[in-house]
Amino acid sequence: MSRRSLPLNAIDAFLITARHLNLTHAARELCLTQGAVSRKIAALEEWFGFPLFERHARGLRLSSQGSALLPELQSAFEHLLNVADRARSQQTVIRLKAPTCAMRWLVPRLLDVEREQPELQIALTTTTDHNVNFKTESYDAAIVFGTHMSAGDLLFEEALTPVLSPLRAGSTPEQLTFLHPTRDKTDWSLWLAKQDGPTFAMRKNQHFDTMDLAITAAIQGLGIAIVDETLVKEDIRAGRLTRPFRTSIKTGASYRLVFRESPGAENGLAAFRSCLLNQG
Repeated sequence: MSRRSLPLNAIDAFLITARHLNLTHAARELCLTQGAVSRKIAALEEWFGFPLFERHARGLRLSSQGSALLPELQSAFEHLLNVADRARSQQTVIRLKAPTCAMRWLVPRLLDVEREQPELQIALTTTTDHNVNFKTESYDAAIVFGTHMSAGDLLFEEALTPVLSPLRAGSTPEQLTFLHPTRDKTDWSLWLAKQDGPTFAMRKNQHFDTMDLAITAAIQGLGIAIVDETLVKEDIRAGRLTRPFRTSIKTGASYRLVFRESPGAENGLAAFRSCLLNQG
C-alpha cells in the first residue's frame, strides 16, 4: 500500500485503545461504538501488515510489533497536535457586528486590517440594528450608532449634508426627488431648519430603510439624498456624488466601536482596535 493510504484517523483510535487495553473504555472516550473502534484498528493493522494487539478472553494486550510502534506513534501524533494548535492560535477570529449604514466607512478599513494584521479573521455580520447586547449576542465587537453615547471608542460623529449624482447637478430642487434614509423626513427637516437662505419644499419623496440604500439611489441618479458626510467621502472623491451645498449639520449621533470585554492582546481585540482606530 502507498504511504498516502495510511488511515490517519485510525491512529488516534490505536493510541487510546493502547492506553486502556479495553475496547469499551476506548469507544467511550472516542464517542464511537466498539465495532467502529475495532474496524479502525483492523484497517491500521491491514496497512502495517501485522497485528497491533493480541486478543484474549480478558481483554487486549499489545503485540510485540504494536508495543514497539507505540512510543513513536505517540510522539508523532503529539507533534501533529502541537503543530495544529500553534496554527490555530495564530488565526484569531473576531466576530464583528456592524450596521449596514456604516459599510461604506468600514469595508476599506477592514481591507487595511487584513493587510496589517493577517492573523486576524473578521467574521462580519451586518444588520439594521444599531445596538448590541453582549449578554445575549455572541459578538466580540460591534459598531453601534445613536445619540448621547459614551461607551467604547468614537469613530466619527454624524454630520448630514445633501448629495446627488453629478448627472443631476444642474437640476432645481423642484425637479428632484428627495431621498430619505428613514421612513420619515427627520434628517432632511433637520438640515433645512439650519439653513440661513431660502428653503424649499419637498414635493417628491422616496424613503429607504437604510442610509446606504439612499446613497446608492443618489449615485444612480434617482434624486438628492441627505447623508452623513463621512460615509460618502470616498464617493465624492471618486466623482460618483457631488455636494450641491457646502454646509453640514451635526445631529448629536455618533458611530462608536465597543467590545465584549476590555481589548486584550491575547485574543486579538487590541490589535484589531488599534488598527481600526489608526485608519482615521
